[in-house]
Amino acid sequence: MRIIKATLLMIVAVTAFAATSTAQAKGKTNKRPTAPSTTPAPTPQPTPEPEPSKRNGRPDAKPIATPTQKAQSTGPQYSYIFTRPGFTYSRIVVEHDESGKGQISFQKTSFDEAIIDPVSLSATTMKAITEALAEMNFLDSTDDYQFPGRDYSHMGNVEFTLKNAGRTRTARYNWTENKNAKILMDEYRRISNEYTWRFEIDLARQNQPLLTPGLMESLGSYIDRKEISDPVHLLPFLTELSHDERLPLMARNRATKIIKAIEKVKK
Repeated sequence: MRIIKATLLMIVAVTAFAATSTAQAKGKTNKRPTAPSTTPAPTPQPTPEPEPSKRNGRPDAKPIATPTQKAQSTGPQYSYIFTRPGFTYSRIVVEHDESGKGQISFQKTSFDEAIIDPVSLSATTMKAITEALAEMNFLDSTDDYQFPGRDYSHMGNVEFTLKNAGRTRTARYNWTENKNAKILMDEYRRISNEYTWRFEIDLARQNQPLLTPGLMESLGSYIDRKEISDPVHLLPFLTELSHDERLPLMARNRATKIIKAIEKVKK
């Protein structure tokens, strides 16, 4: 009986072992190693050319055709130079043609470069200049307009040049007793006063409007002392200033007052 029980137990054990082995064999699945995914190589692309840097100006603008040489004027050419180191404006150059069109350049204290502005002299101013030159017979004369024994170079030196019909003459002086040479010197000083004042008032109204009332007073003083060549010539500019709301009311009112004074004299 014991032998039979032992035999049965052995059979049961063998059967259980076989079942376990079969289950383990089924649980193990031979999996193929997965091949690593391959990313397709990117298609070569042409390297884009760098864009040109942007500039302040119209893109693709065609250059403005300009003549390589200016047409030489056959009329008179006038040049006035005032120099006096230490003055607010140490050098002033006025250049223009017989119509009064040209430019003024001046060197101001504390400015690194010369300021250049266009000029347009009135018919009244041009008449005073041409009449003085005619009285002096300037191109043909050999007169020295500097008065001997009086050197006022500390007050500034004047150099005037006239070119006409292939002829050129330059005169230099700082004090003269010649009536017409003095008219010439005074007229260009007045022109310089007008255009340096224009520069100052225009600069002030853009950057320091509170300075404009004082500049208006300066102009009034110039006109009272006859230190502006042709005050009527200033009327359009003064009218513009009288309506410029950037200027304090005091400056605009003063401009209006000067306009009325000029118009009164004009009548």
